[in-house]
Order: sequence, then C-alpha cells, then structure tokens
Amino acid sequence: MLHLSDIWFIAIAVLWAGYFVLEGFDFGVGILLPVLGRNNAERRAMINTIGPVWDGNEVWLLTAGGATFAAFPAWYAAMFSAFYLPLLLVLVCLIFRGVAFEYRGKRDSDRWRLGWDSAIFVGSLLPALLWGVAFGNVLHGIPLDAAHNYTGNFFSLLNPYSLLGGVTTLSLFTLNGALFLGLKTTDDLRRRANALAAKIGLVAIVAAAGFLAWTGASYRSPGHVGTGVASVVFAAVAAVTLIGGVLASRLGREGYAFAGVAVAIVTATGSLFTALFPDVLRSSVSPAYTLTVGNASSTAKTLALMTVIACIFLPFVLLYQAWTYWVFRKRISVPGSSSAAPQEVPPLPSSPASGAAGPLAPGDGPPRAEPGTPASNTAAR
Repeated sequence: MLHLSDIWFIAIAVLWAGYFVLEGFDFGVGILLPVLGRNNAERRAMINTIGPVWDGNEVWLLTAGGATFAAFPAWYAAMFSAFYLPLLLVLVCLIFRGVAFEYRGKRDSDRWRLGWDSAIFVGSLLPALLWGVAFGNVLHGIPLDAAHNYTGNFFSLLNPYSLLGGVTTLSLFTLNGALFLGLKTTDDLRRRANALAAKIGLVAIVAAAGFLAWTGASYRSPGHVGTGVASVVFAAVAAVTLIGGVLASRLGREGYAFAGVAVAIVTATGSLFTALFPDVLRSSVSPAYTLTVGNASSTAKTLALMTVIACIFLPFVLLYQAWTYWVFRKRISVPGSSSAAPQEVPPLPSSPASGAAGPLAPGDGPPRAEPGTPASNTAAR
C-alpha cells in the first residue's frame, strides 16, 4: 500500500520533472544566446521567446524545495547541507540571470547589453550542469555519518557518474532550448535553431543513454524488483522519445520534436526517482546511514494537511500557467526580417511580475504588441 510519504515522494518527482522541462528550455535559450544570436536584434528576439514565462517556470523549483522541506525535513537538511556550495552557486546564477533579463535594455549601449547577455549565458549554463551533478550524487551516494551529517567536501561530489549526469542535463536542456526557439521564432533564426538542434541531439542521445544505462546497471535499489522494472521502463521510454524527437527535428516537425524531448526529460527523471526509491539520499559510508522515505518524512498529520492544501491550490496554479503559455503562443520575429510586421505599436508598461525582459532602450528592437493583435508577431519586449 502507498503511504502519504510515498505519495509525496512521487509528487516531488513530478515537480522536478516539470521544472526540468520548463526551466530546461529557458536554460537552453540562455546557453544558445551567444551561439545563435548574431546581433542584438536576434538576441533580443531570443530573450523575448522566454520573456513572459521564465519567472513562472522557476516557481516549480521553489515548490519542489518547499515540498521537500515540509514532507521530508531530514532529506532537505542533509541534502542542502551537503550541496551547500553548488546550490549557493545555482542561486547566485539564477539571481544574476533574472536581473539581466530586467536590466539589459535599460541603456542604449552595446557594451552594456553584451555584459548582461554574458550574465544570462553563465546564469543558464552553470545551473544546467550543476543540477545533473547534484542528482547524480543523490543516486551515487554521499558521505553521510550515523547522524546524517555530511562528512565530505566539494570535491567529494565530483565523481565520474555525477559528472556524466551534469553533461546529460546540460545537453538535454540545450537541445530543448534549440527546439523551443525553432517553435517560437521565424525565418533565418528559426532555421539555424532547428539545424543546431539536430546536431545537439546526437550529443544528448549519447550522454543520456550512457547515464541511464549506468543508473540501471549500478544504482537501482536492491531488493525492490517493482521499482527496478519501472526504472528500466521509464529509461526505455526516455530513449525512444528522445531519439524520436531528434528525428522529428531533422524532418522539420518542430512540435513533435519539442514534445518528444519534453517526454524524454520527464521519463528520464521518473527513471532516476524510481531507481532511488525507497531511498531519498544514499550514504556512501554505510547503507545503514541512508535516508529513506520512511525515516526522513514528516508526521502523518503534516503530510495529510499538505495533501489537502495541494489538492485545493495546485489546479489553479496549473491553469494559470497554461493560460500564460496560451496567451503568449505567437512566434517572435527578428526586426527587419521578412516576417516582421511593418507597423509599430506603443510598448506595454513594464512590470517586474510580467516575466518580460525589461523595457526597451533605443535601438533595442521594436516594442511588443498586445497579445492577439495583428502586430503581436513582432519582437516582444
């Protein structure tokens, strides 16, 4: 029978899968900013594709962290203590990345914009790499003593398996970003994004196949046949959908390609969590010191209250985010391209909560049209 602690373990896995898909293409766009953006107009258009949604996507990370803290406080304490330096680096990157979105258009200066574009690139690259390293260590095991205190150092986290996990998330997120740009842009930028996605896909397939195969061979929970089989099934689905997504990209089927890679990320995350279950953080010192769903969870009353709250509010959050993506579903055109609308319209007022990338400065591209108007296909702010 499933207990509430098991259900919340599954819920946390779902939250991380959602974060990796949604924030994954955000990171991918940021990583590709200096690769595909040949000039300021193209880089502006690339940022505009994620402008309305990037901050909403980060909510999945906050929710996953909050759910871990409330449902599994011992897991949260041990993991965040062990990964203190990497997580601090991720936090700093996310802060600078968010500031860069808001400030790059505040001044009409190429040097100013290139500086903030560099912050977006680094702030996307390092988290995309470090999340894979962190989850690789969760499965690999870290030095935990009998009191569940971390006894290692930063270099204890740099083992081959975890580093391969970092390369896997980095390649998958970059591929996801290229496919998203293919869906959201037009003309030459769209063609170059699709061409690059086909090349990155080969690297992602090799890295993901190696990481999932290594996980299945070495890091499945012993004595739990059901979860071991589920992990293999998830890994197989991830492999098939990833290959299918890359093939669809080569055939020019952008929607199928993006959906295939998104499903691959979700099922790969499912494979990792099912391979981990019922553990939540393994000890490389002794299996007796490993944190599990049973010894790391909160009380049954706390879990029951969390379940009620989640059932009430979660549907509203999902509906709101789906509505946001629907409103901003239009493609973004680079100024001066054949698809750019000739007319200009007044810019929308700037709002920090809007998820946009900041108000326009002179020379920073045309303003964004209201969603649904004929000019909404121009480069959004």
